[in-house]
Amino acid sequence: MKIPDGHQEGEDVPLRSDWSEDLCPIRRSLDVLGDGWVLLIVRDVLQGYGRFDQLRRSLGISEAVLSRRLHAMIEAGLLERADYDSGGRTRQGYVATPAAAELLPILQQLAVWGERHTTMPAGGAHMELIHDACGNETTQGQVCSACGEVLQPQDMSWGKTWRNVRTPLVAPGELARTPAD
Repeated sequence: MKIPDGHQEGEDVPLRSDWSEDLCPIRRSLDVLGDGWVLLIVRDVLQGYGRFDQLRRSLGISEAVLSRRLHAMIEAGLLERADYDSGGRTRQGYVATPAAAELLPILQQLAVWGERHTTMPAGGAHMELIHDACGNETTQGQVCSACGEVLQPQDMSWGKTWRNVRTPLVAPGELARTPAD
């Protein structure tokens, strides 16, 4: 492996640079969103699965990695802690902030892109992006292709036909799903 300019052999080289102060907004965005776990956590939280154990099971992620990602996402303003009752005991889960909710078009466009440009594994099926406000499936991430309205999480459901489930999304600040969901 070639050693990057300015580094000595044996010196630890970071996987990437700190882009938080970069003038390019794409680099600054990637400084926050460039880790794949971040978008997957936002995906689950927008589906109302904001309890630590729900996230860990859904993502297949270690507790340590999840804990670090959640902390970083709170620091970045993507998530907030929210209290919930767990059998008479108050616990904390995670809810999307408005900044995380603004990632909905990106997540939905990733789903559309993935269906168009990646090979579907055996047993896979189409993911429906349902605009509940008009009742139609949309083929766009930001604006409903059927009625033209701007898409908001609380007005959307994702139909995962490979699981035979349809999951309504939640508004920023909502922690809606119970552990049994």
